[in-house]
Amino acid sequence: MSLKDKTVLITGASMGIGAAIAHRLAREQATLILFARSKDKLDEVASRIQQDYKRIKVYTQAVDVSSDTAVTSAIESAVQQLDGRPIDVLVNNAGLALGAPSAFPDLSISDVITMTGTNVHGMLFTTYAVLNQGKMKENGRGTILNVTSTTALEVPPFPGESIYHASKAFQEGFTNALRTELVGTNIKVLALRPGVVATHFHEQRVGFSTDMYDSFMEGFEPLVSGDVAEAAAWMLQTEERVSVKAVDVVPTAQRGLPVFDREWNSRNGI
Repeated sequence: MSLKDKTVLITGASMGIGAAIAHRLAREQATLILFARSKDKLDEVASRIQQDYKRIKVYTQAVDVSSDTAVTSAIESAVQQLDGRPIDVLVNNAGLALGAPSAFPDLSISDVITMTGTNVHGMLFTTYAVLNQGKMKENGRGTILNVTSTTALEVPPFPGESIYHASKAFQEGFTNALRTELVGTNIKVLALRPGVVATHFHEQRVGFSTDMYDSFMEGFEPLVSGDVAEAAAWMLQTEERVSVKAVDVVPTAQRGLPVFDREWNSRNGI
């Protein structure tokens, strides 16, 4: 499916994977709607895209996806700006992990609420509003791409991941169930599962501890955001009759969630 002139909504688009997906889909001449909490950062992303792709339309809006009313209002506003056109593609990318390496009973309840608010409620609210206020269900066609994680399928081997793991497992379950519920439409529902990516996300995940971050990345080369964006672009552009239901994209050194080849860099002269 060509993304030219298709309307694509990306959540968590102000940095990292979300910003990379936005830039990559601009190359395909998609019209972009970018959501994140920070309007300033969103506008920086939009400015860079429009410098590289002069004719691309980019709409930005500061939205806290954990608020159903904020999400609904933002999507209604976006559709109005698009003269009533439906949203063709939703990329549910917003997500975060907080509090590692604290185990569940040692987390603050505010961190638990923040993580589930974004990772669980945010995905639900955005998907619901796109299908309804965004007119995807009425249109009867489109694609919902949920950026989950390889941690959705395996329990992480390090502490502090219970809420993040559980929310990502929820996202996988929701993706699979929604796909079956939308039978009788041309709406695809897909999951993209990144492994370790060198982004602000992983720094935040370990509480901005340089030592923990460096230890986590020791000996191998992680993905960069552009690698995940390339996978997303491929999944979104398959033929109408083809649905790539799920893709894992990980560093070659990440052999499994608990198994990393820590000699990858030295063996490959990096």
